[in-house]
Amino acid sequence: MAIRFDAGEIITAMITPFDSKREIDFNKAETLTDYLIKNGTDTLLVAGTTGEGPTLTHEEEFELLSTIKRANRNRAKIIMNAGSNSTETAIKSAKWAEKEEVDGILSVVPYYNKPSQDGMIAHFSAVAEATSLPVIIYNIPGRTGVNMQPKTVAKLAEKYENITGIKQSYADMDAITELKLLCPDDFAIYSGDDSLTLPMLSLGAYGVVSVASHIVGSDMKSMIRNYKTGDIKTALNMHRKLYPIMKKLFMAPNPVPIKAALAHLGIIEDYVRRPLVELTADEKEALFEITDKYTVSYNPMG
Repeated sequence: MAIRFDAGEIITAMITPFDSKREIDFNKAETLTDYLIKNGTDTLLVAGTTGEGPTLTHEEEFELLSTIKRANRNRAKIIMNAGSNSTETAIKSAKWAEKEEVDGILSVVPYYNKPSQDGMIAHFSAVAEATSLPVIIYNIPGRTGVNMQPKTVAKLAEKYENITGIKQSYADMDAITELKLLCPDDFAIYSGDDSLTLPMLSLGAYGVVSVASHIVGSDMKSMIRNYKTGDIKTALNMHRKLYPIMKKLFMAPNPVPIKAALAHLGIIEDYVRRPLVELTADEKEALFEITDKYTVSYNPMG
């Protein structure tokens, strides 16, 4: 399947490690970058929601991106979060990302101010015209308060060659079918929910923007490859195996559980920035009961 911008099948929405003062731990960011690339990640998404991007300053984003690029050593692609509910801010972020020579940007449907479908077209048109970078639209009605309709996505995909795909975080399988029917063949659809990866693949999605890939990236890559090579039964069995951890990692607001799991592995420390709070001891016990079944043999430096 040829697509406009190939970010691979697994884009990991990378967490941002913090130390006990809740400052970015750049050494841990380097360790995590290497770990993810060795365990199934094709593309690193920096400073997204999972990366607690809304709490990062511009200066922190710059240093974090520089650190990840250095640790990456051109092994994986890098996408920068460049979304905002202000079109002018989104444009500035897209231009900054292009200056920093990342491979693409993820841009969310404007949140809180609830634009109409025409407003979404105006917003993403302005972003696409401001950069030559590939733009992946991020549709997540649960956070934005509005749903970008397939017809709206198709209009943008037809008009702008650099609007290359969509991260669809919405459990509506009809919408995936409509996107495939309406959008150009080379437009990539990514599941924004780990547990919907296999169902969306069956309707023509290309891959996943994942949180669970921090822990089970290699298994998720195998599930996708098995599906695409026709071994549907093995892919389904892997989906069933991975389903409990995919769901448990959202037992609390993202990225709180995945950070606790990574700290349990010894890869990072377990700190999030306010207004998020860490899991309680009881919540961690319930989480680790599940994650330990998958991660017992993982070597963070392997």
